[in-house]
Amino acid sequence: MAEFLSLAEAVDRYVADGATVALEGFTHLIPFAAGHEIIRQKKRDLTLIRMTPDLIYDQMIGAGCAKKLIFSWGGNPGVGSLHRLRDAVEKGWPHQIEILEHSHAAMANAFEAGAAGLPLAILRGYIGSDLPKVNDQIKFIDCPFTGEKLAAVPSIRPDVSIVHAQKADKHGNVLVEGIIGVQKEAVLAAKHSIVTVEEIVDELDCGPNACVIPAWVITAVAKAPGGAKPSYTHGYYPRSNKFYKDWDPISRDRDAFNAWLDEHVFNTTADNGASA
Repeated sequence: MAEFLSLAEAVDRYVADGATVALEGFTHLIPFAAGHEIIRQKKRDLTLIRMTPDLIYDQMIGAGCAKKLIFSWGGNPGVGSLHRLRDAVEKGWPHQIEILEHSHAAMANAFEAGAAGLPLAILRGYIGSDLPKVNDQIKFIDCPFTGEKLAAVPSIRPDVSIVHAQKADKHGNVLVEGIIGVQKEAVLAAKHSIVTVEEIVDELDCGPNACVIPAWVITAVAKAPGGAKPSYTHGYYPRSNKFYKDWDPISRDRDAFNAWLDEHVFNTTADNGASA
């Protein structure tokens, strides 16, 4: 059952050094505030999982939090590369990280399999792809019913999944609106989960077909207004396109990046919200 904690308390309690951590959110609802708190608490040796690593993982990798990245695409959307990720992979700064690349379809299926408690996901895919040559976790099996050759990948079962959402009610049930990625599956697949929300309300007041993550599958709920900035939260605030463009020159230079971390992460608190 969900417990209401501060973001700092939730990260301290459930994100351990060496943990496997998924921070999910697609286009909007990206949990930047939680990622910044992980950086602030100097968590180390994390295996980071995300279907589309963007700025928050660039920041976490550059801050030295990660030892491994499991992903299906990485970049600064509409701008270019993740330069802190590239620096870590290509030049070992601040240290070398391991990467394991999948397709979007494989990761979505792996999250769904993890949510169902299954050991693996089976999908049509990877036929003709070079990814199996560099990812030894992609296997092929024959369907026992049709003989069709299918791809198999391990399910994703994080130690902790972290997502952002619009609101939680006083019981800890969470409403996710707008574009939805694999937040629900990420929470269901994890041993522990932290959900940051814009506000806590008496009633969710949600309509038909709403995505509600029930309190009984959530470990901790933390109020974090602005917790997705500089991405957006549908119904609350827009995306800061300027920040995504500004990030490119900041992230290209190690000194500029460290100066940004000092000003916008280490010299702030989780209660200040994310920088935009």
